[in-house]
Amino acid sequence: MIKSMLSGFVRLHILHHASLESIYGVEIIEELKRHGYRVGPGTVYPVLHQMEEDGFLMNTLEGGEYVKVSNKKTSEYHSIDKSIN
Repeated sequence: MIKSMLSGFVRLHILHHASLESIYGVEIIEELKRHGYRVGPGTVYPVLHQMEEDGFLMNTLEGGEYVKVSNKKTSEYHSIDKSIN
């Protein structure tokens, strides 16, 4: 259950940052560390790949950068974000 909660938190954090600008996995790892979470590439990159597969993110060809792509998916994120805050 804790792993599932952590994965959900990582997903929301990624969506938040991807809604603001292009992101890199290593940046997400560093950002999560600043918040006190110890996650590594083995946690973050599978989440990024799954989010890409689910249509939340798109991996550009230039250096593995991720960006948001779907207005529908972004709307789902904003709905979740509003209910949390």
